[in-house]
Amino acid sequence: MHTKTLKQLSVLLHEKKISAEELAQLYLARIQQSDLNAFLHVDQDLTLQQARAADQRLAQNDTTPLTGVPIAHKDIFVTRGWRATAGSKMLENYTSPFDATVVEHFNNAGMVNLGKLNCDEFAMGSSNENSYFGAVKNPWDKTAIPGGSSGGSAAAVAARLTPAATATDTGGSIRQPASLCGVTGIKPTYGSVSRFGMIAFASSLDQAGPIAQTAEDCALLLNAMTGFDPRDSTSLERNKEDFSRDLDKDLKGLRIGIPREYFSTGLSPDVEQAVRAALTEYEKLGATLVDISLPKTELSIPVYYVIAPAEASSNLSRFDGVRYGHRAADYKDLADMYKKSRAEGFGEEVKRRILVGAYVLSHGYYDAYYLQAQKIRRLIAQDFQNALSGPNRQCDVIMGPVSPTVAWDLGAKANDPVANYLADIYTLSTSLAGLPGMSIPCGFGQGEKNARRPVGLQIIGNYYDEAKLLNVAHQFQRVTDWHLRTPD
Repeated sequence: MHTKTLKQLSVLLHEKKISAEELAQLYLARIQQSDLNAFLHVDQDLTLQQARAADQRLAQNDTTPLTGVPIAHKDIFVTRGWRATAGSKMLENYTSPFDATVVEHFNNAGMVNLGKLNCDEFAMGSSNENSYFGAVKNPWDKTAIPGGSSGGSAAAVAARLTPAATATDTGGSIRQPASLCGVTGIKPTYGSVSRFGMIAFASSLDQAGPIAQTAEDCALLLNAMTGFDPRDSTSLERNKEDFSRDLDKDLKGLRIGIPREYFSTGLSPDVEQAVRAALTEYEKLGATLVDISLPKTELSIPVYYVIAPAEASSNLSRFDGVRYGHRAADYKDLADMYKKSRAEGFGEEVKRRILVGAYVLSHGYYDAYYLQAQKIRRLIAQDFQNALSGPNRQCDVIMGPVSPTVAWDLGAKANDPVANYLADIYTLSTSLAGLPGMSIPCGFGQGEKNARRPVGLQIIGNYYDEAKLLNVAHQFQRVTDWHLRTPD
């Protein structure tokens, strides 16, 4: 039962072949047996209470396609009655009095929360090793990282501890862990999903999205997640849409842009081989490959690591030990309490980014760094528009690798933060431009110990093209089975 997709589970629930409570108990038992460290907080009573409520709705035919289906939430979303830690000592014992809008939407749809998922502290990281509560293990190889910051979400779905999970993507934190764990994840257009109740890292970049087994499942989840929220000043005022509406369209005539910058020095041969094989499969489906250029790709790393830390230094100033969160036990005065509480509550990577952010925003450096980064950000976005829009549009979607390598070993880059940053080279530019992007499983590569580790294919579209991306992904998943393979 646990290997079934979200769509399959929905059918079984609506046909009364299994109850929401039985399904929840099955997954809770699997979570209890797991040693991946994917979950930070599980509360059986809260979960079963929701499951019984879902069963009542199913009995009364007061349902949505998601009613009774289990889900788990990245611990960056606040959830009423559950801990919301953001993977940090700073919020180790924080319990939210309200739900994030994303959680609220899924509760209204009748989904059943299995618990809160581990993540890099305040979503800062590419390996899930920055969590105060310890690293998550990749279910395909427990000596490997699962990717970050949504490593707990990707690992839990890959290990079939939950059929679906929420995640967030600031610079690739949905797509990269989905790739490294062999599952499907989509980051929608910036502003499509409310950020209200999502613990902030970088406000102009943070975007929520789903991780699941299939593109079809992600479409159903996006249908519930998206929508205008007046409580979020960055929320887009757009009509609700059905993201599954185009899933069955054929791909004849589809033009796929292949950025030459994504296949240059630094891309591992095994990853390139898997991605090239996937592109060949798309040609068989009727698509045409088009050579394109995104010349500002290499600038995305310095631009991102100026803008994101700058916004983080501002957002994290609220964690001062006064209103909520960790407070130092021993201090002399208010200023000393601030310093000690933040020094004790934040991990090394968070401190590093706060310091970088404070520096680039400081007097005398704002124009030289932050302002310049924002100008280059506009040029990066224009590269995509040159390829995807206008009278000289070159392609309908863009494809390439998600990560330059398969998942690396736990601890391999722990002492080299720049090496971690470089692993985001193919995902950062999409986030900087605010475009939708997704990762789907497309094969396997070899890890450092010749272990078999998943490879993901990245699909990028123009603004509001989520339905098209999901169609392109679904058609690939109809003729391949990479997304259905499970770790031992």
